[in-house]
Amino acid sequence: MLVWFEKHKKVSIAITVIIALAIFYISSLSFVPGKSTGSMNSVFYHFLAFFWFSFFLSISLISGKKKLFSIALSVALIYAISDEIHQLFVPYRCCSLSDILTDSAGILLANFAYLIRLKKKIMRSSKLF
Repeated sequence: MLVWFEKHKKVSIAITVIIALAIFYISSLSFVPGKSTGSMNSVFYHFLAFFWFSFFLSISLISGKKKLFSIALSVALIYAISDEIHQLFVPYRCCSLSDILTDSAGILLANFAYLIRLKKKIMRSSKLF
């Protein structure tokens, strides 16, 4: 399945943009003060949203080239930080270091999972020759 996304880079880019827009939209929502949205739900949301954002961003940027790994990682981390800063301007929302750390955990896991996949792919192709 990953090979398909690597070959169809425009689809990966579209998914990345859709996820980024969804993150931005959800970050723009105001929540009524005093009503808890559930801290574990928030942790899962942050981790999974930024995991998938970073994963498809990696596929879009790297596409089998390890040298772009640090760029994909940096772009995802900058987006996570800018998302929290954006929430400073949304009523009843705030910038949270714990959210940035949760986002970063999802980003790092996605990037390293894709990097491991690339290393295996390279090792397999070198054994063929």
